[in-house]
Amino acid sequence: MTEDIRLTARNIGGIEETTVVLSSGVTTLVGQNATNRTSLLQAIMAACGSEDVSLKSDADEGAVEMEIDGETYSRTIRRAGSGASVRFEGEPYLDDTTDADLFAFLLESNEARQAVARQEVLRDTIMRPVDTDEINAEIERLEAEKREFDEQIDELDELEDRLPDLEEERHRLESRLEDKRTELAAKQDEVEAADAEVDESRREQSELEAKLDDLRDARSDLESARYDLETQRERLASLRAEQEEVEDELAALPETPAGRLADIESEIDRHRERKRRIESEVNELQNVIQFNESRLDGTDGDALVALDGGTETQESVTDQLLDDGTTTCWTCGSTVETEQIEETVDRLRELSQRKLGDVNDIEADLDDLRSEKQELETQQRERERLERRLERTAEQISETEGTISDLEARQTSLQETVEELEAEVTELENDEYEDVLELHREANELEFEIDRIQNDIADVTDEIERIERRIDDREELQAERDRVQSELTDLRTRIDRLEKDAIEAFNDNMDTVLELLGYANIDRIWIERVERQVREGRRTVQKTSFDLHVVRSSASGSAYKDTIDNLSESEREVTGLVFALAGYLTHDVAEECPFMLLDSLEAIDSDRIAALVEYFADEVPHLVAALLPEDAAGVESQRRIETI
Repeated sequence: MTEDIRLTARNIGGIEETTVVLSSGVTTLVGQNATNRTSLLQAIMAACGSEDVSLKSDADEGAVEMEIDGETYSRTIRRAGSGASVRFEGEPYLDDTTDADLFAFLLESNEARQAVARQEVLRDTIMRPVDTDEINAEIERLEAEKREFDEQIDELDELEDRLPDLEEERHRLESRLEDKRTELAAKQDEVEAADAEVDESRREQSELEAKLDDLRDARSDLESARYDLETQRERLASLRAEQEEVEDELAALPETPAGRLADIESEIDRHRERKRRIESEVNELQNVIQFNESRLDGTDGDALVALDGGTETQESVTDQLLDDGTTTCWTCGSTVETEQIEETVDRLRELSQRKLGDVNDIEADLDDLRSEKQELETQQRERERLERRLERTAEQISETEGTISDLEARQTSLQETVEELEAEVTELENDEYEDVLELHREANELEFEIDRIQNDIADVTDEIERIERRIDDREELQAERDRVQSELTDLRTRIDRLEKDAIEAFNDNMDTVLELLGYANIDRIWIERVERQVREGRRTVQKTSFDLHVVRSSASGSAYKDTIDNLSESEREVTGLVFALAGYLTHDVAEECPFMLLDSLEAIDSDRIAALVEYFADEVPHLVAALLPEDAAGVESQRRIETI
């Protein structure tokens, strides 16, 4: 567990300068309103990296430093110009505070905490840390990778389907080879017998014998050339048919406008950037709206202290607000009509809703662009594959045509040689040698045919071995394909799982908290996950929403459905806090941020505050709660801070 944490803050909120030590477990900040408890919570947020922090009104620069786990993290906050904006420098504890701002820093204006009270879109709030654009981009990449594996596996399946035919062809050739060898052996016996009868005469006619040998070799070469030529012509016909088939497939592919894919990628980048910018503007608007609502409600005591020059006071927040329908403007410190601020807040709400509508329109356009991009990329990959295949086929046709030309020339030359040798043999041979010559010719033809069959067997065997080697790779390819499919399934179901986890976390914890706090006539408060058809820009899409249900019991004991509007302030506050806790657990915020900060719990009675703090502390390494003295009395805390 994380050891004690030392925090130093200067010119943050209403704090001039302070140093505190926070213990593991529960730390309570005890005091009346306007005693810088919220300011200290803001200092913790600033050290973690949050920018939802105010600078002391009479200071141009503030700083925080936090020592945790042997490391020191510090940030400096400087006023930017003469306005209310500030800039941050330094190295905070967190690189990204999105999750912590939503689900760990539970000040009164916290968005997740207020989502229930304001009946805002619960699902969008709890799913905001999930980068759906990044998930969709990763899904597209994995789908392309899976398609490549599928194509390779399909090719191996086709090759494997050829194996039985190739094995049958090899068996047929081996059987034919055996027959030809038997036939050749018989023919050689006939040749030996015939040679023995004319042995004496043959010795006397050595010139004829030499010519016969030359003729046999020439005829063998001629037969080989004819066979090779026939094979190459068949190959050429097959290649030209393949070329025509590929050309037809290419012609059937739709034309992709030049540069369209690059344009789509640029449009996607522009849409994503615009979406991020608008979402950031919406977040800023929400912060402004929430801050002004807190000012109008009179619940932001630390802000009042800052507007009052940082002077600490025990005066109640209500007393600090003017009673004549006016309040102090937080931007300039002047007195303005509260009605004027309310009208401005209403306009800001309308602007926020319009911008959320713009985000939905952009998301619809992004879906269209992603679909078009995926379709164009598929077409492009298919076109590139066909063009590569067409290029290889053209090269093979050219090579085969050259081989045929060479073989035709060789065949012509060999034919002429054979004719010349036959003429010479005819002059030399006599009737006694005609039968022997014919036997030699027949034996020669058998030998050539045996050589050709052996070559065919070797070719078939090589092809079988090549296919078997390729098939040996299928297991590895299948494993890679399964890995990609598993990642795809995980990505496609990640959002679904997170939604279900969030609902389960809320419902389970809400049931426990309601029982723990003993709200008499509430049977259950629970969230239901509902799929609805909604309009997004020009399209109707299926969207998930979280519906909050309230079930109460009447005096007679019968159960009935109620609405959020009818919850008491205490019940709404508890429900909002449990909703924030559900987000904290769903997104594993404790793994990155050791803090949970609680503030403005006055709407809940003291006994329930004590029980709630104890319950939340079981899930959080460091729980820091800002409490009034009467509320802090029943809380068991490891450290109690009364002076800030």
